[in-house]
Amino acid sequence: MTLGSLNNMSSERSEILAGAAVLAVAIGFLVYAGQVAGMGNTAGTYPITASFRAVDGITVGSDVRLAGIKVGTITELSLNPQTFFADATIRIREDVILPADSAILISSEGLLGGNFVEIQPGGSLDNLAPGDEVEDTQGSVSLVSLLMKFVGAAAGGDSGEASDTP
Repeated sequence: MTLGSLNNMSSERSEILAGAAVLAVAIGFLVYAGQVAGMGNTAGTYPITASFRAVDGITVGSDVRLAGIKVGTITELSLNPQTFFADATIRIREDVILPADSAILISSEGLLGGNFVEIQPGGSLDNLAPGDEVEDTQGSVSLVSLLMKFVGAAAGGDSGEASDTP
């Protein structure tokens, strides 16, 4: 073997190793993206549904939390053409049994944080079964509309008092 062929083999080996490393990182990113988007394994979960007036800031893959702990994921969002509400399908861990009168609302992590779905358990002795719908929902609150109401009230908007002048 000549020195040139040894350099060629060494160069080919390093190119193969670099290509394998890039491929491994790409596969890792794909697996992570699939899990974040809720496309991963749904074994050990059960579906429930809920209808919201507004789902601003929520997408497929958003967290569903109970007492601040992730217990599920949003797996589907669609517009109901009869009610004009957003219908959500949520997969909940099978070890989390929710009372039938539980409430679901969209919460924010803060002014700059993202939104998530929060479950507030009720006190019913009956539990939600797979495929049941949660009736008590609260959609997302628009920060802009809240600020506009505040600014309108501060600027002397409708005070609710009757005028003395005819």
